[in-house]
Order: sequence, then structure tokens, then C-alpha cells
Amino acid sequence: REAEAFKEQGNAYYAKKDYNEAFNYYTKAIDTCPNNASYYGNRAATLMMLGRFREALEDAQQSVRLDDSFVRGHLREGKCHLSLGNAMAASRCFQRVLELDHKNTQAQQELKNAATVLEYEKIAEVDFEKRDFRKVVFCMDRALEFAPACHRFKILKAECLALLGRYPEAQSVASDILRMDSTNADALYVRGLCLYYEDCIEKAVQFFVQALRMAPDHEKACLACRNAKALKAKKEDGNKAFKKGNYKLAYELYTEALGIDPNNIKTNAKLYCNRGTVNSKLRKLEEAIDDCTNAVKLDDTYVKAYLRRAQCYMDTEQYEDAVRDYEKVYQTEKTKEHKQLLKNAQVELKKSKRKDYYKILGVNKNASEDEIKKAYRKRALMHHPDRHSGASAEVQKEEEKKFKEVGEAFTILSDPKKKARYDSGQDLEEDGLNMGEFDPNNIFKAFFSGPGGFSFEASGPGNFFFQFG
Repeated sequence: REAEAFKEQGNAYYAKKDYNEAFNYYTKAIDTCPNNASYYGNRAATLMMLGRFREALEDAQQSVRLDDSFVRGHLREGKCHLSLGNAMAASRCFQRVLELDHKNTQAQQELKNAATVLEYEKIAEVDFEKRDFRKVVFCMDRALEFAPACHRFKILKAECLALLGRYPEAQSVASDILRMDSTNADALYVRGLCLYYEDCIEKAVQFFVQALRMAPDHEKACLACRNAKALKAKKEDGNKAFKKGNYKLAYELYTEALGIDPNNIKTNAKLYCNRGTVNSKLRKLEEAIDDCTNAVKLDDTYVKAYLRRAQCYMDTEQYEDAVRDYEKVYQTEKTKEHKQLLKNAQVELKKSKRKDYYKILGVNKNASEDEIKKAYRKRALMHHPDRHSGASAEVQKEEEKKFKEVGEAFTILSDPKKKARYDSGQDLEEDGLNMGEFDPNNIFKAFFSGPGGFSFEASGPGNFFFQFG
């Protein structure tokens, strides 16, 4: 009678959803009368409401050991097995219920739920081998609707989230499990995996080592630990070689490091960028651009890789690409330095679309006033229309065009103010210099007039010779 009184009090608290008090009174009933199946069954139900499925499973199993015909006991045992992710054991329990009560609709539905979980498990196993991690996450989410307390499903989901680069979500799942069970080797492995993929390799190794202490035969933790140590060592050796100026060795070490683990996206992005830096030092600029491109493919937020590639584009006069990269950088980090880099690239792009007057005269950008004059004299005589009067109409047209360009170039580069504006990328037409109305003959006459001047004289049809005073 005393045990029944405790049970009734437990039922009252259960009805009020005060499951902790209900648990206490069911425990008193069991202590008073330890061979009553219904007391264990009731306490199992209470533990299930508290989310303590492993303890609930023990009580449910004890209830059916005491009374194998206890339908509710078998139902609760099956429900605990299913919640913990053991769908096969759950199916056996629900089948036992149907043996006792073939019309039990709850058992029929739960049997279908268990079959659904088994199906999702099978699909996830196949998809994991195919590396279709999104599909595995989907399957585990569906399975966890029926098995909310299954650590195995949660760990598989977390591992796939990590492999998809969704590190905060993966860490959250692993951390929740570790709060309940700090010795869970799988959760320790996933926690380490997230750190490893976020390029926190040293911390990752600590978690892998801890996982291996809990489960020395944990194959994934063992492989990840080995890769992490090898990657860290190769990367550090490459950095040391680079600092010493041994670029060839640095290139080889970074290349070896890139072959260790293709799944480690963030670290590999840094390795590609580092190798790109090495290639730029070796003046292999196209190779450097390719490396930086691989880096940003892996991590499209990697500012350093964009900056390195943009500089290589500048060095190879690919200004449109440089502007695009600097714009990306400035959108990400609006600093004065990045703004200036973008502005410089835009100026060079604008300059690249104009005529290159230095190239037209055949001088470099640091040419002196005398060198510019000598170059003009040479090119003006070379392309003067009178010299090509006997040529075809097509050739004459081309030489007239070049003669005009030579005059334009001299007009700009021989005037210090115009030259400065040209060098700074300013639009000369905006400054009032309209090259469309420019007459190159005026420059030619002015240049060659006076003492020591120049004239063309005929020596026969279509033939000319140069005569200087």
C-alpha cells in the first residue's frame, strides 16, 4: 500500500509535468517494492520525458524482465532504442508488442519509424562513400527526428558539416555531445577536424591526441593527426626556406605540403598564396597568378591572395584584372592603403588605353629632353609622307598616321607640364589639347627650320634624298 501511494503521488506530478518530482516518487515506490514492473515502466516514461533515454532504457528493460507480457514496457524499451538510434533493437521490441497485441496502432507506427531510420542510415552510408556530404546531412536530420538522442547520427552529421566547411555548426554539435560526455572520442575527433580545417593545426592536434587516448584504434583521428603534423611541418619548413631566400626549396616544400590533404581548404589556400609569392620572387608571374587564382577558388575571402594576384597583374600590365582584384579587396577592407592601390591600378588602366607616346618615339619613361628630341628627329624623318610618296596608297596612309603620332608624342613629351599630366594619367583632351585638330607638319617645320635646317629634294621620279644645312 505504501508503494502504491508513492506511485499515485508520482502519477500526480507526472500529470502536472513535474517530471523530477515524479521521478523521485517512482523511485520511492521501486525502493519499497522492487519487483513491480509498472513502477519501472512509469519511471522509464518519466526519464524519457527528461531526455535521459539511456537510464529510461534500463528501467524499461527491467520492467519487461519482471513481466514479459507488459506491453507498455516493450513499447517504452523500443522507443528508447529508437531515440538512441538503435533501430534494429527497436523493431524487435515493437514486433513483440504486436505479438501481444496485434492491433496496437502505436507499435505499428513505431515499427514504420524504425524502418525509416534504417533506410536513412543505409542511404547516408552510401552517400558518405560518394562524398555527397550534403545528402548525408539531410539523411541524418531526418533520422534525428526519430532518434533525437543518437550521438552516432549527430557525430556523422557534424563530420559532414566540417567537410562542407560549415565549421560553426559542426563545432556546436560536437560541443553539445562533449558537454554530456567529455570522453566521446568521435566528438573529440570532429572538434579537432573543425580546428584543422580552420588552419588552427596545433590546437587540432591536441584534440586528435585526446581522441586517440580515449580510443587508440580510432582510424580517422589517427589519419587526421598524422596529416595535421605533416602539414604543419612542411608549411613551417617552406616558410623558413622563404625567409632565407631559398625560393627554389620553398617552392618544393609548399608543393609537397599541397599534396598532403586536398580536403584542408583553408591551409591549402594559404599554401597556394605562399607558393604564388615564391613564384613572384622568381619572376614567374603567370605561375604566380595561377597559384593565387587557386587560392581564391578555395577561399574567396582571402584578401592576401587577391592583393598578391593584383600586384602580379600590375607587373604584367593586365590592368583590368588588377582593378577587379583591388575592387574586391577594397569592398572587403576599406582601408586608405587599399583605396590607394585601387586608384593606382585605375590610373594605369586608363593610361594603358591611351596611345603610348614613349613607345611611339622609342624611348623609355625616364628619357631626357635631348633623348626625346633625337628620337623625334629619327622617327619624323623615318615616317615623313614625302619619303613614301612612291609607295602604294595603303603604305602612304599608314606612314602618314605614324608621322602624325610621332608629332603628337613629341608635342606632349617635350612640354614638361603636358608630360607630367600625361604621366599622371590625366585626360589631355580635357586639358584643352585636341589631338584630332593637330597638324604634325607644323611641328616638323618648327623643329627643322632655321640654321642647320632640313629639306627634301627630288633626284628623279619618286626618289628623294635628305639635305641638311
